[in-house]
Amino acid sequence: MPARRRRHHENGLKNTYRTRKALHPRKTETPKVPGVGVKTGDPDHHTRVPRYVRGHTGVIVAALADWPVPDDSARGIDPPRVETCYAVRFSAADLWGSGDHTVTVDLWESYLDRP
Repeated sequence: MPARRRRHHENGLKNTYRTRKALHPRKTETPKVPGVGVKTGDPDHHTRVPRYVRGHTGVIVAALADWPVPDDSARGIDPPRVETCYAVRFSAADLWGSGDHTVTVDLWESYLDRP
């Protein structure tokens, strides 16, 4: 058994498309967007969007990779949607009214409002 496959097997992971996708995500190019908004709202299911960034505007600093959307996984949707996850930077002063630092949050494409 090849080392990679053996490692997956020993860790209890099945060799499926979904597992390979999660373990070896495709790198994506960072879009040239000056500012991006985060959708507002409070869904009746699990979401990885922190309340403190909902409705605020940040700057995409990196496109991390394509990953399964955790909201879908938590709701048992199989297979979950696979979307690009971005590192989005916010000014602390914009989020909380004070602070001279920034906060960076990982957000999936479907969480964002594009201009």
